Amino acid sequence: MLRLAVTTNAETFARLREPLADRGIDTAHLQAKERALPLTDSAVAATAEADDDTAVTEFDVGLVYPGRLMEGAAITAGLDIPWVNDREAVLTSRNKSGVLAALDRADIPVPHSVMLSNPVAESAVVDAVAGLSFPVVVKPNSATRGVGVAKASDIDSLLGVVDYLDLIHDFRATGDKSYLIQEYLPDARDYRAMVIDGDCVGGVQRRLPADLAEGRWKHNVHRGAEATGVDLPESHRRLAERAAAALDVPYLGVDLLETDDRLVVNETNARPTVDTADKYDNGFYDRLAERIRETAENRS
Repeated sequence: MLRLAVTTNAETFARLREPLADRGIDTAHLQAKERALPLTDSAVAATAEADDDTAVTEFDVGLVYPGRLMEGAAITAGLDIPWVNDREAVLTSRNKSGVLAALDRADIPVPHSVMLSNPVAESAVVDAVAGLSFPVVVKPNSATRGVGVAKASDIDSLLGVVDYLDLIHDFRATGDKSYLIQEYLPDARDYRAMVIDGDCVGGVQRRLPADLAEGRWKHNVHRGAEATGVDLPESHRRLAERAAAALDVPYLGVDLLETDDRLVVNETNARPTVDTADKYDNGFYDRLAERIRETAENRS
């Protein structure tokens, strides 16, 4: 039986175990953070826990590269395994500005956006939004789950948000000192399409429940939105597939925003949360299992 290491112990891990076990893949949680990681004993560094609380020190493949890249390097050295979505794929997707630039270059529609690399003068911020209409969206370049994303209704509120980013970026240990300013698409419908090996295998629409919707506009599931399985239109599927191909990431969540007259790729996620199987196309787990097996077989 193929042994799969999964570095998250949340919803995705729980949902994967049984369907993958039915397909000959044994899944174990590998803790990659909030622990001591011995660097000179790879057998210890690669320890995970099995169902019976025994130590697991050998894996064939991992899903996916750990979100904390420093820990990921130590874990990978200890395990010596390939990852479904390796470090390069995670880095590619995490860089929101790089994704938008690459997709735009590939003639894939994205929101009008500009990246600011601190330190910049206040005048540079003002000039950067000269071609945009308020409100605008401000977001950290490499954060996830909607953390730090804000909407600014005018230039004064925008500069106020930027002041806070400047304070963070002034801290010497802050690695990413960039952020995006992006056009706001009012009343946009928010979708997450899943792509495996170039094929869209279904998706969800993310909506805020009625008791949270008043006055709110972000649709992150981690902020209370609900993901409902939908039959994605062909146009949405093809756009998600084009995005995954342009980025060359084999297993990708593609976030789409749709208004009455536009459909754009807003972000991508190379460490996507897996929802319940009924929200995807028939054969979703067959495709995922196939991708895991091919990754294990093609290890260098």
